[in-house]
Amino acid sequence: MTYITKPKLHHPSLRKNDVGYTRRDYDGAISTLCAGCGHDSISAAIVQACFELSIEPHRVAKLSGIGCSSKAPTYFLGNSHGFNTVHGRMPSVLTGANLANRDLIYMGVSGDGDSASIGLGQFAHLMRRGVNMSYIVMNNGVYGLTKGQFSATADKGSVAKKGAVNREAGIDLASMAIIMGATFVARSFSGDKTQLVPLIKAAISHPGAAILDVVSPCVAFNNHAGSTKSYDFVRDHNEAVNRLDFITGSAPLTAAYEPGESVDVPQAGSTLRLRKITPDYDPADKAGALAFIEQKNQAGEVATGLLYLDPLPQDLHASMNTSQRPLNQMAEEDLCPGNAVLDRINASLR
Repeated sequence: MTYITKPKLHHPSLRKNDVGYTRRDYDGAISTLCAGCGHDSISAAIVQACFELSIEPHRVAKLSGIGCSSKAPTYFLGNSHGFNTVHGRMPSVLTGANLANRDLIYMGVSGDGDSASIGLGQFAHLMRRGVNMSYIVMNNGVYGLTKGQFSATADKGSVAKKGAVNREAGIDLASMAIIMGATFVARSFSGDKTQLVPLIKAAISHPGAAILDVVSPCVAFNNHAGSTKSYDFVRDHNEAVNRLDFITGSAPLTAAYEPGESVDVPQAGSTLRLRKITPDYDPADKAGALAFIEQKNQAGEVATGLLYLDPLPQDLHASMNTSQRPLNQMAEEDLCPGNAVLDRINASLR
C-alpha cells in the first residue's frame, strides 16, 4: 500500500496563515516510507515552508520521476497539482507545463538516481534554460527501491551496507547546477530543519532556476559506518557557509545580529539575509562557490547553505519573450493565427 489518507479533523485553535490555511491543510497522505527516512523530514519542511509563505496549495504544481524521493510528493500538499513522470524525465514535463501555464508555482522533486543517472541530461538542460522552478533533490547516495546499490552521487570510497567500496567519483549536483546556469544553488541536510525550511522558502520565491540538494539518509541501506551520507557522518562533517533568514515583501530591514555578521541579498519581492559562518564567503562569486565546494569535497566535508545566488536571474519566459498571458488560457485563433500571419513572419525573416 502506498497511499493512506489522513483524518480530516482539524483542531479549532490551529493557527492560520495569511490566506486562511492551517499547517494541516498543506499535508498529504500518510507516508509509507521507512520509519526514520530523511525524505519524510524534507516533506515536513516543504509543508512548513509553504505554510509560512501563505501559498495557496492549488497554485502549486509538483512533479517527480521514479524512486523513493518521487513517492514523497504524495505526502505533502495534497490539494496541489501533481504529475509523476517516467524515470529521469521530470525536467522535460516540468518545462512543458511551465511554458503552457506560467502562473503556477512549480516544484520538481527528484532523487540522486533520477537526476544524476538516467536523468542527468534532462537535469543539465533544465538548469541551462533557466526554468522558473524549485528543484529539490532528495540525495541519499543509493537506489533505495532496488536494495541499496550505489547511485551516481555516492562519494568515492564510501562503503555499502554489505561492505562493497565505491570506486567511482561521485557527481556533485550543486557544482553541476552552477556550471550549467542555475541562479540559486543550495545544499542542506534533512536533519537540519532550522537551515532547510528557510532555504526551501527562498528557492520557491526565487524567480529562476533554483536547486536545493538535500542530503537525506536512507535508513535501510545507507545509514551505517563507512557511508558518507549517513546521519552521523553528515552531522559530524557539515560545514555550513551561512545561515539563512527569508524575509518577504520589501519592508525596511532590521538586523538581529551584530554588525558584520549578516548580509542582505535582495531578490524579486523578497530579501535573503545571510548570517555568515564561513568568513568572507560570497554566494554571488560563481568561481569562488565552485572552488569552495570542491575544497570541502576534498576534505571529506559537506558544504551546506546558500552556495550560489545570481541576484539578477532571467527565467525561460524572459529569454524567449513569451506572452504574459498563459498559453493554456489563449483561444485557438491566438495560438494558430493562420497562414496570413505566418507568411508575414516568414517575409520579415528574408
